[in-house]
Amino acid sequence: MNYPEWASPRVLAVAEAKASFGDSLRRVEHGGSVVITRHGKQVAALVPVADYEALARLKAAGPRAGLASLAGGWSGSDDFVDAVRSTRRTRPRPAQTRR
Repeated sequence: MNYPEWASPRVLAVAEAKASFGDSLRRVEHGGSVVITRHGKQVAALVPVADYEALARLKAAGPRAGLASLAGGWSGSDDFVDAVRSTRRTRPRPAQTRR
């Protein structure tokens, strides 16, 4: 399968990122991402706004939000979130022995 050149994150040192900011921004506008490093360590990323918003939604929901934390961003998603959150969980069934 052939992926576009921008499909995998481009990794740039800070100086390279500063020098090619316009190119990096175009890459992100087309769905790509750019990881910026300082002294070989990843310190920042340029990502599409939709990806950033999804990450912010997941972070706000917290690790215990479960399936409801994945919802959002479309018409009626609030109703879905409410329905998932109001669903009661059942107790696990006891393990059955095989005969």
